[in-house]
Amino acid sequence: MANKKISELPSLTTPASGDQIAVVDISGTPTTKRVTANNLMTLAPVQSVAGRTGTVTLSDTDISGLGSAATTASTDYATAAQGTLADSATQPGDNISTLTNDSGYITGVTAGELGDFDFDDNAILGFSASANDQTGTTYTVAASDNGKVVVLDNSSAVTVDIDTGLPAGFNCSFIQKGAGQVSFAGTATVNNRQSHTKINGQYGVASIVAYATDTYILAGDTAA
Repeated sequence: MANKKISELPSLTTPASGDQIAVVDISGTPTTKRVTANNLMTLAPVQSVAGRTGTVTLSDTDISGLGSAATTASTDYATAAQGTLADSATQPGDNISTLTNDSGYITGVTAGELGDFDFDDNAILGFSASANDQTGTTYTVAASDNGKVVVLDNSSAVTVDIDTGLPAGFNCSFIQKGAGQVSFAGTATVNNRQSHTKINGQYGVASIVAYATDTYILAGDTAA
């Protein structure tokens, strides 16, 4: 057969659905079998739509076996930021410990951040007072000592000044750790049932409680 230019080849047309196509068996011998173009299209496997343009329409049978996800919106499911799967996304009932505190919104709760200071008659458990260790011979009680234990450790006498300016309800404990006896003084009023102004001796403990502004009760292992 002589070579022909491409322009000389007969043009190809799209077969009609009823056109018959000859079938040749595996040995190359023509047979009497035949098939229509319509049957080939019906039996053909599903083709990829990658790279195709235009609208692709799928029938219900095209997506059978894919489940309801094939026909629902992508907004119905978790995003990559929320979780790799819908069931791994953060749920309304999840504990707060599952969240990442990347913006520092939750770092702890201080007394000033509480809406009220009422524990509704619940027991207060699992806390301890902070210790304020002092080794000098004088110490002035500060507002930051509220609720703390001040440990006084010196071999010489120690004077603790309780001055005005602290609120009602202020309370603090003192431990005389050293041999130097601890005495209480200052500009605030400090009352004691026995008119005591000192801790009784080494390893003695005393506390002050402000029942009114700048007015305290001294109680504990005290001495004159």
